[in-house]
Amino acid sequence: MVIAIRDGSEVPIYQQIRDQIVMGISDGRLQPGEALPTVRALAAEIGINSMTVNKAYQLLKLQGYITTDRRNGAKVAGSFRDAGELTQENREMLRRLISEAKLAGISEKAFLEECSRIYQSGRTD
Repeated sequence: MVIAIRDGSEVPIYQQIRDQIVMGISDGRLQPGEALPTVRALAAEIGINSMTVNKAYQLLKLQGYITTDRRNGAKVAGSFRDAGELTQENREMLRRLISEAKLAGISEKAFLEECSRIYQSGRTD
């Protein structure tokens, strides 16, 4: 698994790790039941403190994206909540993103086309 940390980003490193794992699950690069690197191994791979990776894994576990146990480590969860709607937190993120797009002069049509392209492809790059 390749995690790319953006140095100098305003997004905390643990959040970057969390977000990239969620995107990996969403686009199929990470499959249900697939083992994730140990906290120490991932920390060593990207050159960060293991407590940062641990914080990301704890957040992922709390949100239901991974499961953990002492014997088998962290694995992608076998199923995910199917609420059919965004959480309040995600709605707020979307509102911020829409506001930034408006301020950047992006039309609603262009914004929705980009959203659709990303949603359909499952990838953000």
